[in-house]
Amino acid sequence: MANKRKLKKRINLICEALFAECVAVSLYGPSPNKENLNAHAFSIVKLQDNAIRRVSHPEPGVQAKKYFKDLREQFSAQVSDILDQINA
Repeated sequence: MANKRKLKKRINLICEALFAECVAVSLYGPSPNKENLNAHAFSIVKLQDNAIRRVSHPEPGVQAKKYFKDLREQFSAQVSDILDQINA
């Protein structure tokens, strides 16, 4: 990890891309479902908020390298889950 600022920017860019994908699927997909769109959008915003908060306030007593590695892995897993839900 280079620094917290770059990590926050990457998180924001990934979440923006997820949100754009969600909107694109809702507009151009076979059957737009407003409830699913709202649920996916909410989960993206919640994911972004949670990840940014974890970057800003790391847990005390945990080594930084281990903490941020775990953060990246969990964030990637959640992004994959959201993408699978959007594409389904």
